Amino acid sequence: MDKKTGHVEVICGSMFCGKTDELIRRLRRASIARQKVQVFKPAIDGRYGLQKVTSHAGSEFAATPLASSREILAYVEKDTTVVAIDEAQFFDDDIIKIVDELADRGLRVIVAGLDLNFKGEPFGSMPVLMARAEQVDKLQAICMVCGEPASRTQRLVNGKPARYDDPVIIVGAAELYEARCRKHHEVPGN
Repeated sequence: MDKKTGHVEVICGSMFCGKTDELIRRLRRASIARQKVQVFKPAIDGRYGLQKVTSHAGSEFAATPLASSREILAYVEKDTTVVAIDEAQFFDDDIIKIVDELADRGLRVIVAGLDLNFKGEPFGSMPVLMARAEQVDKLQAICMVCGEPASRTQRLVNGKPARYDDPVIIVGAAELYEARCRKHHEVPGN
């Protein structure tokens, strides 16, 4: 039997850098090539609708929301060749084993997520997923202060930078977050 070699692709970067747009672009190409695609996302992310992944620019693709990464294995269908996981930083640490298992089965696994949290620290399981992936693409946004390339996500509370001791996970979009470069990323109390 000729078993196809699976692999893992990670798309990462700050908010507003185009991660989900790039994920959707890859999924559309796979669909055009008549590959069976399934997309999963954490149920915690309901910003633009629960049954789809949606970029801040408005692109969308049907998705299955899940409470835990373990559920992915139960939902992957036998004829699926491409599995995509958006906002992977919100899943539990089992996501690492799940992604490896899917790739070991011969699937193409595309993972998208924030590599750094608002504090500028590695976010969830993303660092391990990036280290174990065959391909990593780190995208950059535009700094909302100076217009230079941005690799950080600035959380704002009442228009001011969030403090270091604020909760790590608060789901939101442009009302709570901005892309910032290293120079203009601020975390008071750090």
